[in-house]
Amino acid sequence: MDDRGSSFVAVRRIPQGETCHPNSAEVVAGSAAWLGRGLSCVCVQRRDSDVSNTFDLTLAQEECLQRIQRRIDVPYDSSIIEHQDALRALWNAAFPEEELHGLISEQWKEMGWQGKDPSTDFRGGGFISLENFLFFARNFPKSFQVLLRKQEGDRSVWEYPFAVAGVNITYMLIQMLDLEAVKPRNLVGATFLKFLAENGSAFDLLYCITFKLMDHQWLTMRASYMDFNAVMKETRRQLEKELLIEDIARLEDLPSYKLLSR
Repeated sequence: MDDRGSSFVAVRRIPQGETCHPNSAEVVAGSAAWLGRGLSCVCVQRRDSDVSNTFDLTLAQEECLQRIQRRIDVPYDSSIIEHQDALRALWNAAFPEEELHGLISEQWKEMGWQGKDPSTDFRGGGFISLENFLFFARNFPKSFQVLLRKQEGDRSVWEYPFAVAGVNITYMLIQMLDLEAVKPRNLVGATFLKFLAENGSAFDLLYCITFKLMDHQWLTMRASYMDFNAVMKETRRQLEKELLIEDIARLEDLPSYKLLSR
């Protein structure tokens, strides 16, 4: 377990009709154990078959794997203009009606970052996690806003922090799909590369599906923030099951894709 995702905040759900401002949401700081245990248990679990097996790839699949690995290897760097612009774009997609006062601002807590500087949270997923957020916001804006503002379902008083959860989903997918290995050592990872060879945005799309599935599991399990680990375990289990369904030719055919709305 590395230092990705070292702590968390739990944000009280703002009842519908109230305005969400930095000072109006109660925020509770938690120890590193919450998301830390979740990641070590959910994301880095390894089966015997993962170690003993590797899967042969086509040349196209190898090239796709190398491209996604290059993306994974890029850390978020607040000194790079492109990264700054991407972070501003994320704010504008999340809160188009509210002007951002700076890349370091108390406003970021509205989105579920741990503090006023979201760059400190990206160590859990790197720049690709920001790209995942932007893909979600731009391609499925309705679902993105529903999750951001916790608009659906009978929700708990203490909700998972949207932004921190998103970074953890990126990290979970990287581990689940074994994307940092030279070749995938599990069937789920090998299967995903087939989708990636057909669709260069497959990882970003799977991120959107996973985020929505995680929230669906959260509501189904009537979870509160201390249940995040259990919710992520069930999300991973369901996602692996769907990815291995026979006759699934593309990610849009996954049952959980139907949860998304544009």
